[in-house]
Amino acid sequence: MTLPFHPLDQQLFTRAQALLDDEWITHDADLAPVLPTVLARNVGQDWHKAGTFRHHLVGVARSLTLWQQPRAVRLLGLLHSVYGNAFVDLVKFDPASERARLRDLVGKSAEHLVYLFCTQSRTQFVQRVLGGGLEADGSLALDKDGQRHLLTPFEVAAFVIVSMADPIEQWFSWQDDIYSRFPNVQHRPQTVHWAASLWPGPMRPTGRMLHQIAGLGQALQHPGLKGLLPVPPVFADCTKHLSVAAEAATTSLYWSVIQQDQPLVDLDVATVVLEQAVRHNPWVGEPQMVLAQLYLSAGRRDDAKHAAQSALQCFSAWGNAWDKRVQWDAWVAWTRILLQSASEGGWPERLDKLNNAALRGG
Repeated sequence: MTLPFHPLDQQLFTRAQALLDDEWITHDADLAPVLPTVLARNVGQDWHKAGTFRHHLVGVARSLTLWQQPRAVRLLGLLHSVYGNAFVDLVKFDPASERARLRDLVGKSAEHLVYLFCTQSRTQFVQRVLGGGLEADGSLALDKDGQRHLLTPFEVAAFVIVSMADPIEQWFSWQDDIYSRFPNVQHRPQTVHWAASLWPGPMRPTGRMLHQIAGLGQALQHPGLKGLLPVPPVFADCTKHLSVAAEAATTSLYWSVIQQDQPLVDLDVATVVLEQAVRHNPWVGEPQMVLAQLYLSAGRRDDAKHAAQSALQCFSAWGNAWDKRVQWDAWVAWTRILLQSASEGGWPERLDKLNNAALRGG
């Protein structure tokens, strides 16, 4: 059966390449002027899920940059939690006294988006978007402190896109447990669920969040939101659904190979397990990348090339990793080595020579 591999969009990959250098943001005309003020608030020292708060803010901004969002939306990504919110107790700017300072720094429209995103209920926002609560014109009503607030269609589109970039940067199995069934989180006692509380846990990729991100993306097809902002290049430009069952199956199948819960002498079983994972969910790169390496080890260079190209396409589309054990740029780098070996030959026969693997020609 043919696997749902993707061709590599060279233009998208070129955009992704420009973001592989950690210093990309210091050269960004829209974001660089804001960065020193943000860094001065010690965001590089604050814990945040799979890294530090700096890693998170820059990672969200990276996806939004890759997705060609306008300045105000990219600034929202960089600053989306600086006034604090219900999900994090970090407050880097006091909304009661520092709004004017942030407004002077980023402009009125961007600060307005940041303030709304931080102060409105994001749980309620996600629930209502996924529940089909958009008005005919694309606006969305939220309730706060007994008051009704109507988000404009542009605000809805911006918040949907940032709400896609935000979890893909941070979410992994630890949050699947502590925020189980998000956005409908049940309050569970921490002491009873002590095993789930241990950070970072096994760092398995999420088995719950991607279908929600896909659902948010599909909301951008609403007639009132279409054309307001560039559509993220994930899930076939936000046109495809990912079921709860398909996501869960993909994570379980992939992780069974990573944890070596398959026969280890021959690679045939691990290969078909990963192929099935890709069939369930062809929208993340890591299963396809590991599959490409298995194909190379089996001497199946043509198959390895298709799998590596598809993995690279997925990594280029997201700008963040699904499997958080290593960072996005490392996944991209190893995938490029696999693609190079599939295209030109030279995959090592000796195990120790994998340590010598290097990209040739940049």
